[in-house]
Amino acid sequence: MSGNDEKPAERLPLFADEPKLRRRRAWSGIFGVLILAAAFGGIVGLIAGQVPGLIVAAVVALPLLYVVVFAYRRRIWLEGTTLIVRTWGIRRVDLLEAPRLDVVISDVRGSRTVALLVNAGHRRRAVKLDLAVFSGTGGRELGALQLRRLADAVLNNTEANGLVFSELLVAELRSEARGDGVAERPLYRLASAAPSGKYLQRFPMEAVSRFVATL
Repeated sequence: MSGNDEKPAERLPLFADEPKLRRRRAWSGIFGVLILAAAFGGIVGLIAGQVPGLIVAAVVALPLLYVVVFAYRRRIWLEGTTLIVRTWGIRRVDLLEAPRLDVVISDVRGSRTVALLVNAGHRRRAVKLDLAVFSGTGGRELGALQLRRLADAVLNNTEANGLVFSELLVAELRSEARGDGVAERPLYRLASAAPSGKYLQRFPMEAVSRFVATL
């Protein structure tokens, strides 16, 4: 073998791979969709007849079932500086060349999710990568290895100011290493700083930079 041969980058999963839990959630979602569709279809069926009721049930069920199956199939890995996203197919997004990086915070039923939104460029859809989910003063985050690899992957992205995002993740790792409680960590503090009442909020790198400067 040539001395210049390079070992392929390790593919690191960026999700909690618990097959039984994922299947349980998927079946729970499917049953919920069927109950909802049956309820709407039953109401319309009583008023307008069986055929309209079945049509309404199908109209309600099909899009929701698509969402449930889509979420079940969606997986993200990090290979070097490349995100590999699997849904119905495979997409690759290079974090080093992404033209834009943003932090997005979603608020659903008291749980806040902090995620990285990567603009894939070339008219492709953005990739949302969840970093942490918080509820009350507790929650769960990506592991230390995943956060470290992500910080390294975006560090040299000068176009999207990836250094700022890298500093945020490094600050999170340092906080964990010090033994800080969840409520004291940067990702939790960033999630708490977002105004309530909005389902999804985008924090551009300028806002993240100001936050990181306070850490």
